[in-house]
Amino acid sequence: MSDDQLIYANLAAGDPVPWIKQQCQGIHFAPDAMAGRYLVFCFYGSAADERARAAIGAVGRRRDRFDDARASFFGVSTDPEDQTLGRVKDVMPGIRFMWDFDRSVSRALGAAPKNRGDAVGHRAFWMIVDPSFHVLATVPFAADGSDVDRMFEILDCQPQPSRFAGFEVPAPVLVLPNVFDAGLCRHLIGLYDADGGGESGVMRNNVGVLDRTFKSRKDYSLEDPKLVGHVQGLIARRVLPEIEKLFFMKVTRMERYMVGCYSAEDGGHFRPHRDNNSEITAHRRFAVSINLNADFEGGEVSFPEYNPRGIKAPPGWAVVFPCAALHMVSRVTSGRRYAFLPFVYDEAGAAIRQAYLRSLQPAAAPAGGAGLGGEALVA
Repeated sequence: MSDDQLIYANLAAGDPVPWIKQQCQGIHFAPDAMAGRYLVFCFYGSAADERARAAIGAVGRRRDRFDDARASFFGVSTDPEDQTLGRVKDVMPGIRFMWDFDRSVSRALGAAPKNRGDAVGHRAFWMIVDPSFHVLATVPFAADGSDVDRMFEILDCQPQPSRFAGFEVPAPVLVLPNVFDAGLCRHLIGLYDADGGGESGVMRNNVGVLDRTFKSRKDYSLEDPKLVGHVQGLIARRVLPEIEKLFFMKVTRMERYMVGCYSAEDGGHFRPHRDNNSEITAHRRFAVSINLNADFEGGEVSFPEYNPRGIKAPPGWAVVFPCAALHMVSRVTSGRRYAFLPFVYDEAGAAIRQAYLRSLQPAAAPAGGAGLGGEALVA
């Protein structure tokens, strides 16, 4: 196959970066979870190559640029010997290497041809990604090494991530008043306190796992059908019309009738994540977060792809956002934050969920949909 037959993904400034996952730091790592800072990808191929070693060495000499606050670096290796021989190593904070031995990331971002599976046609270049996870610039490797200075010149002239657009970019979030009244908020808190809640995990490869470094929260599920129906009715009247008005989606279903508690004594927090990026959660459309109390510090919801500003809604108010939006909950430093935390979705989402549940056959689906709760039509 000649070079002119090779087909590449050609990402240019302004293009969204595809969501990718690859082995990094011993896990299947998703760099989009680090949106909110500048990311520099170096598609160097193999550290056995002299130009690659020069590029990696330049990053090491200027490692102060990569602090995981303003910027982070990802070296993308396609050579297994880089790992086995220890040619390159992570230096934390800020410098990581991805083991892209199947070239899936290199193909997705344009370093390897989409129509080849081997090393033929590798393109070595730098890609700088802005805090919203869009391409800011690409810089091809140059024979004279001038690409290194050019990459740092572009990176160093950028504003702080929080104002990368020259102003604070608003997140696509609805803040809705008085969805729950004070009495209902107190009642839900009382139910949680009487039960005590149970440890809440995260989904990894469609399996629920506990990782308190990533998420620390305890949850209590509502059991009373009358209470569930009452909550459904409030959300149907006070939340769903706003979603339809602004996002043109007719929500018909709701799941997870749950009170969550982020407490200072447990170091309550939730690191940046998305709510629909696994097969078991792909049907989710919008998350609804309703604070039930105000007597806590920290525990704010923020959306780092857009800006670092935290939101602490008053009791009974709802913060509603697309499940695909990257979001996090800051550490609770005092008291407890109680919140009602359902998801809502439409009939297209219901079809996705049913297709996934059918795919589990003949094995039985996990009880309760592995934490999804009972599916219910919102009246």
